[in-house]
Amino acid sequence: MELITSLQNSRIKNICLLSSKAAERKRQQLFVLEGAREISLAIAGNYRFEAVFTCPELLKTTDYPEVMQFFSGDSRLHKNDKEDCYEVSEAVFQKIAYREGSDGILAVACPKSHQLSDLQLPENPFVIVLESVEKPGNLGAILRTADAAKADAVVVCDPTTDIYNPNVVRSSVGCLFTVPVAVCSNEDALAFLKNKQISAFAAELTAAQWYQDTDFTAPSAVVMGTEADGLTDFWLKNADARIKIPMRGVIDSLNVSVSTAILTFEAMRQRGF
Repeated sequence: MELITSLQNSRIKNICLLSSKAAERKRQQLFVLEGAREISLAIAGNYRFEAVFTCPELLKTTDYPEVMQFFSGDSRLHKNDKEDCYEVSEAVFQKIAYREGSDGILAVACPKSHQLSDLQLPENPFVIVLESVEKPGNLGAILRTADAAKADAVVVCDPTTDIYNPNVVRSSVGCLFTVPVAVCSNEDALAFLKNKQISAFAAELTAAQWYQDTDFTAPSAVVMGTEADGLTDFWLKNADARIKIPMRGVIDSLNVSVSTAILTFEAMRQRGF
């Protein structure tokens, strides 16, 4: 296994580029993910890896030592050539790491297509639809909710959203790799829901219908907007119903990830999960 000690190494420079530039992730069709837990979830999700970088001193602290078996030449799961696995010095790893308290493993992987046609929904699905999600941290948190509640899919209605932003991977703690995700336009999402006979419930502060009085037991989707502006008229006009969460305090809105969690777990409660 090759040892990299120079901060000027071309591979190290490219990792920094991929971590910081969405345009580079799109151009190279690669993204960076850090942490043995996250990498193990990506492995389970059948992601293809281009390279893995480990810092032995830090890797000793990982709670997921078995993840390295995937990259071992003796493993039946091995999909990479040995030269795609690199050891790096602690100084080099600190340069490429993008989170605190890292356990010393980082990988470069290939994204998936995330088309609506890729989604395989059950007979009675529950879907989370996000319009123009503003912050990677919010998207990551919503993916954690989707994983915890076993939502059937998350549909991101903004083709410019970079779901492989390192902060999405980090804040989702790898749930980006466990939850079916599609990225599309508003129009395509609506057509998809109608084709699948999934009722769309738009979250809106001024709606007349309370979320807890809404029937989520049939095929359903909750549609969430931005914290600043809420949903656009497109969804407010085309949704099957508008629903709201009670606000009894001074502020008039919750964090979008919190609101999504409230609606999602109410749906799961009604479904007996």
